[in-house]
Amino acid sequence: MKRINIILTAALTLMMTSACADLNVKPLSEASSANWYQNAEQITFSLNDLYRTYPYGIENEYWTDRRTDDWAQRDQVYDLCNGATTSATGTYETYWINSYKAISRAIRVIESIERLGDPSELQALKAEACFFRAYFYGRFVNLWGDVPFYTTTITKEEAYEMGRTDKNIIAEQVYKDFDTAIEGLPVDNTNGGVWRVTKGTALAMKARFALQMRDFEECAARCKELMDLGAYKLYYSAENPADSYGELFRDKTINCEVIWAIGRSIALDPDNTEAIKSWVLRTAGGNAVAQPSWDLLAAYECTDGLTINDSPLFDPHNPYENRDPRCCMTFVKPGTTVYGCEFNPSTLAKKVLLDGKEVTNKDSKVNDNYAPYNGCCIRKGAQPEWRTSQQNENPVVLCRYADVLLMYAEAKMELNDIDASVLNAINDVRARAYGVSRKDTGSYPAITTTDQAELRKIIRRERRVELAWEGIRFFDLRRWGLLEKCYSVHYYGLLNKTGLTAYENDGKWFWPETPMLDEDGFADFETMYNKGLIERYGFHVYDPKVELFPIPDIEIITSNGKLEQNPGY
Repeated sequence: MKRINIILTAALTLMMTSACADLNVKPLSEASSANWYQNAEQITFSLNDLYRTYPYGIENEYWTDRRTDDWAQRDQVYDLCNGATTSATGTYETYWINSYKAISRAIRVIESIERLGDPSELQALKAEACFFRAYFYGRFVNLWGDVPFYTTTITKEEAYEMGRTDKNIIAEQVYKDFDTAIEGLPVDNTNGGVWRVTKGTALAMKARFALQMRDFEECAARCKELMDLGAYKLYYSAENPADSYGELFRDKTINCEVIWAIGRSIALDPDNTEAIKSWVLRTAGGNAVAQPSWDLLAAYECTDGLTINDSPLFDPHNPYENRDPRCCMTFVKPGTTVYGCEFNPSTLAKKVLLDGKEVTNKDSKVNDNYAPYNGCCIRKGAQPEWRTSQQNENPVVLCRYADVLLMYAEAKMELNDIDASVLNAINDVRARAYGVSRKDTGSYPAITTTDQAELRKIIRRERRVELAWEGIRFFDLRRWGLLEKCYSVHYYGLLNKTGLTAYENDGKWFWPETPMLDEDGFADFETMYNKGLIERYGFHVYDPKVELFPIPDIEIITSNGKLEQNPGY
């Protein structure tokens, strides 16, 4: 708990230092909690720090996606899914510290507004601070379980004596704080020059927390309240409706679908962006280290609404044809252009076009042994400037309306309260993928079943393909009790150069056969691997301890024996 005390002191010092430089308040030697947070401007300034990316390391840069079966990487299998996570792993200490830093800042704002007499003009800011306290404590409950819990400023002595509080007690406060935020936040909140949280954000994040707690009634109710708010809708491209899903992730604005996002800009904050070279094609100057996995590629339905095992439309030698449109808006379909470069991993494609000129194809193993090992490339969110800047300025979208619709459908399904609104929510999402209206049922595979077991499979598949590489699947897998199965599925890809040429000449490209999907949608590539047809590039290991994150070692050491570690660490 030494860390909590350090965070409280450091956060206040940071606020004082920044304030003295920017707002010309009293000198640092006189700074204290008594001469700060005196007006809306100062409080808004302090809350603005929670709109930077540093508190959202878990949600940012695909951190959780890297630890699921949607991810493939040439040179690494990440902790959690390789059994190597320990309480000394620095990442968890960073996330722990930054989460408590955010909580402490929120508490300071709440206390300061109360000290000022809770003036009505500051209630929206207080609601905003309550939102952040709820969000970060909710994340602690979800990922760490029982954790140290405080709602007022604590002393050093109190910090050393703090142990873990039952997560259900913390959850009660999370619900209460979210309710305060829902009641006090405006529907539109553009104060202070940042994309601030709103009433809709609070509704959505309370619904998400309730879903993780398997409180389906609360989740469904809050989703319905947000849907009735009328402030959000699914994004459709006016120029090209069929590319609406793809365009959504290339749009850098806060559009009609985005409920909560953190902005990024190289010009305004160079440290608040993301290096993106690992996603860019080798031919276009990147290194193509990371790709969406074959497991994800196998998950998309065919255009007849059937899985690849059941659809007569699926061809393993041409797996991108006749698929749900989101497949080719998430993956780069071979033969299409991204970053001004034609992508073609085939051994036959020794040359491709780059800016209209023929060049050596470095994304084929026939020319470059470090070409994408699984022959795939990410399309979702890819911007032309990634090639030159190699920095990602796309906003970090933490929640969008499609997720709310699918959370609503899941919660109602689990309650076995399946009515037209459930089917409409699912069909709205999948119809948008086809660029049509939900009512145009002849143009997309509309869902009509009301069978709970069947609908559960559909919703889980829908969430996977709709929200791929958006930091959602890891939490879904834990909620569904499928993390063990996920971490029992390994990472496969194409043969190496010599074997791959013969493989393609023998007509086995892209996949030699259709991978079978089990009842939970996991693809079996082990059979092809055992036949020597493909390579295994990453070995996953499930360790039960990873269902919860480790409490950092430093916290255990400095807690006077009050803080116990999570099981297995």
